[in-house]
Amino acid sequence: MSARLVISKPVAAALAAHRPVVALETTLVTHGLPRPAGLAAALELEAEVAAGGATPATIGVLGGVPRVGLARSELERLAGEERPAKLNLGNLAAAIAAGRTGSTTVAATIQLAALAGVEVLATGGIGGVHRGAAESGDESSDLTALARHAVAVVCAGAKAVLDLARTVERLETLGVPVYGYRTERFPAFYRRDGGRPVDCGFDTIESLADAARVHWSLGAGAGIVVANPIPPEHELPLDIYEPALARALADAAAAGVSGRDVTPFLLERLRLLTEGRSVRSNLALLRHNARVAAALAGALAPGPVPPRAARRARPVSRSPKSASRARRAR
Repeated sequence: MSARLVISKPVAAALAAHRPVVALETTLVTHGLPRPAGLAAALELEAEVAAGGATPATIGVLGGVPRVGLARSELERLAGEERPAKLNLGNLAAAIAAGRTGSTTVAATIQLAALAGVEVLATGGIGGVHRGAAESGDESSDLTALARHAVAVVCAGAKAVLDLARTVERLETLGVPVYGYRTERFPAFYRRDGGRPVDCGFDTIESLADAARVHWSLGAGAGIVVANPIPPEHELPLDIYEPALARALADAAAAGVSGRDVTPFLLERLRLLTEGRSVRSNLALLRHNARVAAALAGALAPGPVPPRAARRARPVSRSPKSASRARRAR
């Protein structure tokens, strides 16, 4: 485990006792929703995870310290940051070294969750291959992180603004299985069917967890995409979704938006064009994913260990300064 990584006491205790833990990303707080809705949503998702019997582990970087399990005051600090970095695989290390504060994308959250030993992550939708990637080469590092780390990511498919067909093909190439929970179709965030099949559908959490265990037992280092469609009552109607998406994409092209600015720009345009309905759908699918992630983490967890064994197994979470003092003491 990285000496720089700090794990909160509740998360460390749950991991040591082999109780279920669910990681949560923080770009939702700083870039995904307008203030203060992002902070409120993050706290609501933590409550959903806890209600499902798992320990929430919201992940972010504060003052150069990556933290797994942000306290409420830390979340508020991140939400109040004027210009927080949006951290992915490419800039995470540099931000930590420079002592910056930032929110973690799915990719960075996967990496830090894997370092801490957390096997399940809940998010809205993963990043993927962007439209026009044949010319731009624009692909989300979420795909790279999924290929590297054994973490199951519960999501409503990929973000609707992406090239969904190419995203699914890229996941297959990377050896990342796409499992549907109570669906045979790959969802498109605001819509339940993105036009592509999943690799395999599962009707129960137990069968889904069994497939995840087998996948990892075969030596596959890759993660798993758990496609969990938005509840039907919260799906955006096609006559609202399609024209709003087309207009948002055209606006992004006209404004010359590129790279990691594309997704937050499009989400904000969709919010305005749908008169807030996209945000309500987004929040509904986030809550649904948090509930399913908690159940999956519970099915994957081996269960509590005896208190004495838990004390022996408990990870030690230190800041760089305390780790240095411990080395000098030895």
